[in-house]
Amino acid sequence: MRISRSLRFRVATAFAALGGVISLVTAIGLYIGVRDAGERLIDETLKAEIQDYLSRRSRNPNSPPPATATLLGYVLPARTGEPIPPAPIAEWPPGLHETRLQGVFYRVAIAERGGSRYFLLYNETLFRQKQTSLLLYLTVFVVLMTLLSGGLALWLAERVIEPVKELARRVRAVRPDSHPEPLGKDFSHDEVGELAQAFEQALNRLADFIDRERAFTADVSHELRTPIAVIRGAAEVLLADGSRPHKDRQRLERIERGAADMADLSTALLAMARERDDERREPVDVVALIEESIEKHQHLLGKRPVDVSLEILARPRIVADGNLLAIVVANLIRNSFTYTERGHVRICLNEQALTVTDTGLGIPRAALDEVFKRFYKGAHSEGAGIGLSLARKICDRYGWSVALDSEEGQGTRAVLRFYPG
Repeated sequence: MRISRSLRFRVATAFAALGGVISLVTAIGLYIGVRDAGERLIDETLKAEIQDYLSRRSRNPNSPPPATATLLGYVLPARTGEPIPPAPIAEWPPGLHETRLQGVFYRVAIAERGGSRYFLLYNETLFRQKQTSLLLYLTVFVVLMTLLSGGLALWLAERVIEPVKELARRVRAVRPDSHPEPLGKDFSHDEVGELAQAFEQALNRLADFIDRERAFTADVSHELRTPIAVIRGAAEVLLADGSRPHKDRQRLERIERGAADMADLSTALLAMARERDDERREPVDVVALIEESIEKHQHLLGKRPVDVSLEILARPRIVADGNLLAIVVANLIRNSFTYTERGHVRICLNEQALTVTDTGLGIPRAALDEVFKRFYKGAHSEGAGIGLSLARKICDRYGWSVALDSEEGQGTRAVLRFYPG
């Protein structure tokens, strides 16, 4: 059974435990007090009775000892016809004693006068029955007080914790991409109100930081468009000149591809900087996007003996920003093309996922978690180290997942799941 660890439960448990302890201490004190008072009362009664009997005996030597349901008297030496005390008692010295005869508890008072010994036995059966009843009542009292304390504590804890729960609901409802509504003004000027103000200040600082980061990313992406367009335009013009040497054309093609990649990255960063509500979402033709990415990165294979195959098992319906999905797909395909020296690259698309399998260099298992971190670069990487990091951020944005399974020297299997479960 799982024990609740909520603050409300802990407060109620503490109150119930406190109430139980106080009730138990009170009950124990009351029981001991009543028991001691009862014993003193019995002793005083015995002393008074034995003194009264001694007085009556001095006035009338034939006065018989008491013989009632609770009080028995004996005299030694006994006269003819008078009962004698039980053997153990007869040898006891004067004073007050406790004994048990035939299963019955007695309080015994013994006195001596004029060569005779006088015994009074008080039957404690009724007294002990009352003690047992009192103990039962006190036990019920402790249990009831503990339950009452727990119930009262639950009620009080609910009232005390309610502002904290309301604050938690308000904070949980805050969207990370928008400025939160004021929190402190809706709570009393106590510790909860102070906590609400602290949350409000922290959330405002976080929102301001996100705004600055989003604005910076959008500004940089926007400002990069013009120089990138100039670079691409210049490369296209130079490539149009058929008289240029082959090596120059290769360099220009590389410049054009780099500018195109930079343009795609700039577009992706700009899309990531947008508010989610303003995000462009539309059905994406995933097959066309994969085919375009294969064609775009075919140059990475050069003349290497690598067989590229595309298997379309289904055409999943993906609603997203096509530019962002293209970034993820291109990243997986580009990595396979870049690090595969020979063998094959298998690209498979089904309803649930896109899988890219290659026979490339592979990734050390110790580095599989590292490759998704920003600026991580493998031993043979020429990029800036933000590809897979950006791909994972895009996946997180849409609820997708991307994972790698690799064996160094054997190849890598990358899986982009559209509906992770």
